[in-house]
Amino acid sequence: MTRLLKPRSIAVIGGGAWCEAVIEGLRRMGYVWDVWPVHPRAARVAGVRAYARVEDLPRAPDAAFVGVNRMATIDVVRALAAMQAGGAVCFASGFSETGDGRMLNAGLLSAAGEMPVIGPNCYGFINALDRAALWPDIHGLTHVTRGVAILTQSSNIALNLTMQSRGLPIGYVATAGNQAQTGLAAIGAALLADERVTALGLHVEGFGDLDALQGLARQAQRLGKPVVVLKTGRSEAAQVAAVSHTASLAGSDAGAEALIARLGMVRVSSLEALIETLKLLHFTGPLPVNQIACMSCSGGEASLVADAAAQQGLEFAPLSEVQRDRLGALLGPMVHLSNPLDYHTFIWGETEKMAEVFADMMRGSAVLSLLVADFPREDRCPAPSWDQLVAAAAQAREQVGMPLAVISSIPDTMSEARAQSLIKLGLIPLCGLEAGLEAVRAAVTLGAVWPRPAPLFLPVDQSDLRLLDEGEAKAALGAEGLDLPVSHRVQDAEAAGRAAGNMGRVVLKALGMAHKSGQGGVVLGLEGAQAVQEAAQAMAAPGYLVEEQIADGVELLIGVLADPAHGYVLTLGAGGILTELWADTVSRLLPVDADDIRSALNCLRIAPRLAGYRGGAAVDIEAVVAAVLAVQSYVIAAQGQVAEVEINPLIALPDRAVAVDALIRRGE
Repeated sequence: MTRLLKPRSIAVIGGGAWCEAVIEGLRRMGYVWDVWPVHPRAARVAGVRAYARVEDLPRAPDAAFVGVNRMATIDVVRALAAMQAGGAVCFASGFSETGDGRMLNAGLLSAAGEMPVIGPNCYGFINALDRAALWPDIHGLTHVTRGVAILTQSSNIALNLTMQSRGLPIGYVATAGNQAQTGLAAIGAALLADERVTALGLHVEGFGDLDALQGLARQAQRLGKPVVVLKTGRSEAAQVAAVSHTASLAGSDAGAEALIARLGMVRVSSLEALIETLKLLHFTGPLPVNQIACMSCSGGEASLVADAAAQQGLEFAPLSEVQRDRLGALLGPMVHLSNPLDYHTFIWGETEKMAEVFADMMRGSAVLSLLVADFPREDRCPAPSWDQLVAAAAQAREQVGMPLAVISSIPDTMSEARAQSLIKLGLIPLCGLEAGLEAVRAAVTLGAVWPRPAPLFLPVDQSDLRLLDEGEAKAALGAEGLDLPVSHRVQDAEAAGRAAGNMGRVVLKALGMAHKSGQGGVVLGLEGAQAVQEAAQAMAAPGYLVEEQIADGVELLIGVLADPAHGYVLTLGAGGILTELWADTVSRLLPVDADDIRSALNCLRIAPRLAGYRGGAAVDIEAVVAAVLAVQSYVIAAQGQVAEVEINPLIALPDRAVAVDALIRRGE
């Protein structure tokens, strides 16, 4: 896609305001190469000589903006492909997103052949590095020599992001539209391939081709360029006809969260956080450890930072004795030495002393230091003392050689002019505590997950799904090594009584029910043949399981759900009849290994109980890990035919982990 994204000639095909805007935008960007309007009747478009047909162009254009209606688009694309143009942006809507547009979509693909096509139904892209824009509207980008790339499925969001005034250097903004031919991952890969691009931001509604997305992740890792994702929208595909507790807990959003982490990318919560995270990564890259330092001249600000950092799970580097001695000598006995540091205003306006304090705070184990500074409005207030603060910060950064970010409490107090001036001094401007600290958390997260994007195990198209009864499900999982209670499957009440025999306390279960406890299909604590037979007669089920009753332990949930949008989602959490109420779960994507499972279990709120809360016995974590691996083994052996598996509960004990209920739904 190099010719399309870095064009040395651009054809603008069509008339009207949209196509004129493309030409005017190229003029404003300072594009110096060939621009060729194509219009069947006009002699000139936006003051530039026009050609009547694509075939009349001086040569095949590197890029073409196709701004005609959807019917004419196909013929134009066919003509461009025939003359071996570099690629096209298709502006028109009315293709696969509409009920009558599917045939047109197929026609567009046929017409394009091997020629790259972005869209249809999108604005195209802006390349601020080369001053090229196939973009039919206003935008706020200016030329940069190095910057981040942003790719979105929404043209309007792309336009809005070009208007940011936070000092983020943007090299590309691109839109994907309907992705009729060229998907999000392919466009993202082409943007990352530009050596001037430092990081990629994705605004995603749906991921599409997971194999292509994994290829993008591998390329990003190979190039050492982080990817930040703002994921919106929810797909219910994973929950259609699902019957397990897992389905209600591991919806599409949990799958998206797990997929982003598995790919070695990081997720953010808002457009503001996307901008701030890309900005931080542009200047620092991922942060290797979770250790930061913070300085402010106000105790109130220090408290705000501490609270906001705690919400993001950020850790403040402890001060060493050397740091304490040096800071104490500089600040005096009235200042409490801590991190975050409130250095008070005793040294305000003394550039050299401020620089020494900042440098000493930066010399510890922190990999990033933050200086809280809210700048006065340039249009109302002269601020020479703030300039001294900035000079001190720049001096400290130069002395220590570690990254220093100047972060404002609110975005309003960091103007674009101020942000740009900080960047020129080697400082990183972060606008607003919430988005700024989320950016720091994202950079720390990337430092942890970036090294290991691993291949996914994906479901296939499933048909003829059937629900295995509990006995069948347990037998299938037991063959993979899952620890099960002693159990007898019987057909009638009398046989149930006989099976109970000398088993002691047993559980009687009706077969053929997905959620037996809510339907009167399970009775606990039965003892003796008569009690079991009478309970079975009351159930009147077509079959029964008579099982040993397992001692009380910690009840866990293990679930796997086939999510077509994200892969196989593994959910681990607090189990039992109150699973949905606790909502204490964590999701990963298959395949996982033992370390992944242990890490996931430690993320649960119930984790202290597993470790032996308040003197209680710890459970056998390795037995829990083995149970999860047994479920995974069954899913993988089924070669993509499993729709869902659930163990609820898995009773974790000090010496074993026993699956007392199981559900499987799968195709044949």
